[in-house]
Amino acid sequence: MRSTVAPFVFLTACAAFGQVDALPRPEHPMPQAERGEWLNLNGTWEFAETNDAEQGKYLAPDPYPDRIIVPFCRESRLSGLARRPFVKHVWYRRTVTLPETWKSPRTRLHLGACDWRTDVWVNGTLAGKHTGGNVDFAFDITPLLKHGENILIIHAFDDTASGLQALGKQSITGKSEGIFYTQTTGIWQTVWLEGVGTSFISNFALDPDPERERALLNVAVDGPAQGLTIRAEASADGQAVAKAEAPAEWRNNALVLSVPKPHLWSHNDPFLYGLTLELIRDGQVVDSLKSYFGMRRVRIDGAAILINGEPVFQRLVLDQGFYPDGVWTAPTDEALKQDIELSMACGFNGARLHQKVFEPRFLYWADKLGYLVWGEFPSYGANYGNPAVNAPIINEWVEILQRDRNHPAIIGWCPFNETEPINAEIQEAVVRITRNIDPSRPVIESSGYAHTIADPEVLDTHDYDGNPETFRARYADMFSGKALSGLPERYGIQNAVSVPYMISEYGGIGFGVEKGGWGYGNAPKDLDQFYARFKGLADALLDNRSIFGLCYTQLTNVEQEQNGLLKFDRTPKFDFALLKSILGREAAYEKNPPHAGEPAPPRFTWKVLLGAVQDAGLARPWRFTTEKPADGWEQSGFDAAAWKEAPAPFGNKGGHWAEMIKTKWTAHDLWLRQEFTADSAAFDAAALVTHFDEDTEIYVNGKEIWRHDRWNDRYEGVDVSDTLRGALIAGKNVVAVHVHQNSGGQYFDMALLAGTR
Repeated sequence: MRSTVAPFVFLTACAAFGQVDALPRPEHPMPQAERGEWLNLNGTWEFAETNDAEQGKYLAPDPYPDRIIVPFCRESRLSGLARRPFVKHVWYRRTVTLPETWKSPRTRLHLGACDWRTDVWVNGTLAGKHTGGNVDFAFDITPLLKHGENILIIHAFDDTASGLQALGKQSITGKSEGIFYTQTTGIWQTVWLEGVGTSFISNFALDPDPERERALLNVAVDGPAQGLTIRAEASADGQAVAKAEAPAEWRNNALVLSVPKPHLWSHNDPFLYGLTLELIRDGQVVDSLKSYFGMRRVRIDGAAILINGEPVFQRLVLDQGFYPDGVWTAPTDEALKQDIELSMACGFNGARLHQKVFEPRFLYWADKLGYLVWGEFPSYGANYGNPAVNAPIINEWVEILQRDRNHPAIIGWCPFNETEPINAEIQEAVVRITRNIDPSRPVIESSGYAHTIADPEVLDTHDYDGNPETFRARYADMFSGKALSGLPERYGIQNAVSVPYMISEYGGIGFGVEKGGWGYGNAPKDLDQFYARFKGLADALLDNRSIFGLCYTQLTNVEQEQNGLLKFDRTPKFDFALLKSILGREAAYEKNPPHAGEPAPPRFTWKVLLGAVQDAGLARPWRFTTEKPADGWEQSGFDAAAWKEAPAPFGNKGGHWAEMIKTKWTAHDLWLRQEFTADSAAFDAAALVTHFDEDTEIYVNGKEIWRHDRWNDRYEGVDVSDTLRGALIAGKNVVAVHVHQNSGGQYFDMALLAGTR
């Protein structure tokens, strides 16, 4: 048995949990927009919860029945409540008095995040409403404040099971099960007051341009702009290095900061410049905020993503951002930092922030530590067949982009995860919006499956094949020059890849799984087997020059999903140094990336030999049986006249696949046969298009042309040129299939295509 990790790492990690300061989460929640006057409102609030709105009752002066510790949600232990059953309405109340030293003429109330639809009252008057559970919002409450004590009331409506909300990995059943975990209701990030000027900087975007030794600023102003000047100053190590100013208008205020010989931000050297923005009128500072930025450029060159012109292999880990005592909220700022440090100790240089919008303090530490991250929207939970979900999702995604676009650690965006074709319309809209708001980063419209836009700039896949040999072979073949190109779009599958590509979920190896828990694949028997599998899978991707990054599932166990490199409480499960040595070697991509100008994959004209459900008029019924047939069932001369006849797809599966199934199949095994005619046995390429769930073997004229265990959960194209060439004949042919289902949903359909150049 190998040792795990030095004891001090374990002790430091554990120290972050179960401890909350007297004022919980006291640090400034927005490090990229700090103002001098602010008041943290975390701590004890009056609290009530109900499944009926009862607005009048909770706006009345009567005491609320409970107390809660903000910013922790009611489901968390740190809130003092730890209540897990669903509730639709939560109410918060407290009094607040502005400090006597407060000089700002305007006061804004900020909520870092409150799930999902929020109303705020100040001294009995409605201050504002907000929809969305993931990012901060603020209301100017100046006219509603009075001298002395003021009463703040916050109401959140959160109907988790409605299908109207994007939830991420929050459970919709009221209990943590499978890949869905404890939900978050109401406030889950810091609440604070902020003093601003009569006119103030409401938002800004900074676009670093290190090649031209400059940073481009665009600043928005709230309030009267007449007579205002915007002043910007960049500093390095406390010394001013660049200044710019311009007359202020209502918005679209452009400034250029000249940064000579810029010190670049990278994962190896995360240098940050300080930034001060001020509004000046008649020589007086009207508003001022402090921020920071990194001089870092991301661009695409052919099938490579370059960071500052370098092909950095992205060694990412899946991070779901759950905590055993805080649910979606880290117990301390140190806990956010520690998660990044633990990941880096394992050999990762970044993370895919999965199905959660991480708080600005996490992104601050990513910026400080040089940790590359992909931002994601918590897209699960919404019913995309209902157009009512579109506006809230699009509006909040815009808020996310505006909040987080200035973080150098964010390398790319991925709004959706493992979606179905029904999402295509909203996915395309969100991609267009993202490219316009933030043209400085690549966008993957949906991680893993339904890539639906016609002009992708980055592609990815999820693959939990635990066999390093077949895992390696799959991606070696994909980029070998044999890759299929131009397969008909009606199948909804990914053709040959000519853009940057990564494996954005893999691994998920369950080890030390406790009762009631689970991980992907068969659990290794011991540590040696784990390390061998971990290394084999990583090597397959590190050795492939056409893959720019990997994302291992996952950093920590999350409740019952116990496939993390750390336990849920952040106790290490493995030898960090060994993991780092496996991941840390130079990747083929870093030595020889696929730049622009390389030959494009060959294109073929495809003819359908045997049709799938998408091939209208070409799909024919199959002979089938669920009883084991006699030997020779796959041979062309076998008599299957007694078998039943029905159309494909065969299966028993949920989601939109249920609508496609033509013939119900619930048994463990399915045998199928069908005749088809080929005008000629000559072709330049052959493709098998199949959606199989689960283990499948396919024969043509008694010769095996393809087999695969597990499942693919979507239609995929497979190159069967070599095997079909040895089996196909001109004239009548027979295809025979056996599908074996172990558990879960089941499905089978296929098409066979011949291609000519």
